[in-house]
Amino acid sequence: MASPAESILQTARDSRRLEAEDALWLATRLGDDAVRRPLLEVASELKRELRGDVVTVSRNVFIPLTNLCRDRCAYCTFAKQPDSPEAKTWALDEVASLSRAAASMGCIEALFCLGDKPEIAYQSHKKWLQARGFETTAEYLIEACRVSFEAGMLPHTNAGILSADEMTALRRFNVSMGLMLESTSPRLRGKGMAHQYAPDKDPAVRIRMHEEAGELAIPFTSGILLGIGENDEERIDTLLTIRSLDDRFGHIQEAIIQPFHPKPGIRMRAAVALTDAEVAGWVALARLILGPDIEVQAPPNLAPEVLGELLHGGVSDWGGVSPVTVDYINPEAPWPALDELRGHTEAGGQRLVERLPIYPRHLNDPRFTDPLVREAALRLATEDGYARPRSSGAPSEAA
Repeated sequence: MASPAESILQTARDSRRLEAEDALWLATRLGDDAVRRPLLEVASELKRELRGDVVTVSRNVFIPLTNLCRDRCAYCTFAKQPDSPEAKTWALDEVASLSRAAASMGCIEALFCLGDKPEIAYQSHKKWLQARGFETTAEYLIEACRVSFEAGMLPHTNAGILSADEMTALRRFNVSMGLMLESTSPRLRGKGMAHQYAPDKDPAVRIRMHEEAGELAIPFTSGILLGIGENDEERIDTLLTIRSLDDRFGHIQEAIIQPFHPKPGIRMRAAVALTDAEVAGWVALARLILGPDIEVQAPPNLAPEVLGELLHGGVSDWGGVSPVTVDYINPEAPWPALDELRGHTEAGGQRLVERLPIYPRHLNDPRFTDPLVREAALRLATEDGYARPRSSGAPSEAA
């Protein structure tokens, strides 16, 4: 007779989806190897059925256009105050220069990350923008993406909350965009919680932007942040919400399963991080919950000791890895070299394939890209929709 875990996993394996009640049963038992090991096995089997032995990665350059932000998340080390010596807003000529350098090193994706609406909080930043002919940071971002695109890169923007009009304007130069959903829990906006001082982390606001991106047919990255005060039920609800958004609009490319790492100098420095085993377990749960179309991404620099375990849990993408810049969100966590990541992937019985910041599923559907961006992406793509080797760096391998 099958155990409860075996019955749940077989149902999920057959339907390619794990529902809330069964997911919660498994989540509360991730510390039990008799549950976690079969969970990873089934997630691995499903990943191989859906994607074969391919695990993708994007060779990118990280452009932190500004590290000013009106939000004050309890776990963030990226955002700076205007009077900090580390505060910086990049000039457009710096964006152009870095983009050209990245292209010469074989990079394709320009990852734009920046703080949320700093012009609302900081008069000095607003004046800085106005002196250059811009009213908002989003307007400046659009111009920066144009500059990077014309330098030969394919921009992917993660700029916090954007309006539908702003996303429409960015779509002319971005092949994809993203917003970490992080958590659907409104509880985290409460007193003493991670998002108390972060109005842009309201779950309803973030879900609405996901919906507007879907309505605009923008290939979109979402994800969950693990360990910021949420519980198992809230984590499952977040993953199910991401799945529901893709069911409605078909635009979710990937979901990042990102563990929070406590760091000195932040309000949550004393928080207890998830164990590596728990992270691998949530990667496997995500593979079963999200359904067949959404890629499961795990940043390799945030769990470098357990890459094999993550592969075994159904990871299908490592995200962006830069040979040019650090991870400005987690600067203490260096990227692995691409050759090193390739070795880890092959040691797990799979093969590393470089991709564009738009996956074949959406590249092959003209609805999801502006014609000019689509033309540029197709020039950089193989027939299978992965990354064509550029003039420098290790060649990519088409599936």
